[in-house]
Amino acid sequence: MSKRVLMKGNEAMGEAAIRAGCEAYFGYPITPQSELTAYMSKKMIEEGRVFVQAESEIAAINMVYGAGAAGKRTMTSSSSPGVSLKQEGISYIAGAQVPAIIINVQRGGPGLGNIAPAQGDYFQSTRGGGNGDYRLISLAPNSVQEMADFVMDAFELADKYRVPAMIVADGMLGQMMEPVEFRDPVSLDKLPQKGWALTGKKGRDQNVVHSLSLGGTGLMEHNEKLKKVYEKIEKNEVKYEETETEDADVLIISYGSASRACIGAVRKFRKEGKKVGLIRPQTLWPFPFDIIEKRAKNTKKILVVEMSLGQMIDDVKIAVGKETPVEFLGKAGGWVPTRNDIINKVNEIL
Repeated sequence: MSKRVLMKGNEAMGEAAIRAGCEAYFGYPITPQSELTAYMSKKMIEEGRVFVQAESEIAAINMVYGAGAAGKRTMTSSSSPGVSLKQEGISYIAGAQVPAIIINVQRGGPGLGNIAPAQGDYFQSTRGGGNGDYRLISLAPNSVQEMADFVMDAFELADKYRVPAMIVADGMLGQMMEPVEFRDPVSLDKLPQKGWALTGKKGRDQNVVHSLSLGGTGLMEHNEKLKKVYEKIEKNEVKYEETETEDADVLIISYGSASRACIGAVRKFRKEGKKVGLIRPQTLWPFPFDIIEKRAKNTKKILVVEMSLGQMIDDVKIAVGKETPVEFLGKAGGWVPTRNDIINKVNEIL
């Protein structure tokens, strides 16, 4: 581990990507993630690696597809409308089983919206914004430290399962500065060998990396193969954090920037002797259904807090069923729920 440094979230993700062995970055500037692209434009060149500011988001994601198919650790980053433009390419990458990292520093929407922080892309990151049956590993940090850690985790997970992985951040996290301690860099010489990659067929059989399957049952069989991979991920890679959940009368569920205000509210209520707890999903997919279902059996009400009109709430309701009432507090269009908003809503519930 390195010494702690004060760093902006966007730049911390860039530094973590370099330390994780990112060999090629392809991006296009968009607020509020442009500092990440700027950081990579300088640092990747210093490291002798590939940086390309593409002519568009669509070009960037297809460059990621090409570099990933050649076996390189590769990444792109953008913000909400930019990630929307990448969806076709992400579907191709998932279909071709190419590891790749996509960072989304979300902003208010729909459409061009504004440049303020939001969480309106939950459906996009957990349901797949492109066509077909595919999944992305979706990691949701709530601090600059986790942004750095989760980027390094994402590269490992993407290679392990041959799937794209997404960091689902937001404009508040991207722009804030906090102390961060980076893990030791990964040696490029020690990155896993990818026998399936397009590295030139001299001395071996031909490799083919594509997502096209015409005729017969090939595509059905390929989807079944992908399904088995996704089932392994759901079994092994769920991440979440609990705060005061064992005896909670009101259980809050929130992620990302919104969860920071929730933690403050939980601490205040506990000082007053009120039994309020928090589950914070750190993976949005795979989603922590089991722990939410378990805790819901012993709580009176659940409150979902999001920076949207309500998207994660659908997964919470799936986990809970009809046994426990689910309330909602959400703000969209770039507004962030405050600690007082959450306190007032919990008091209303109590």
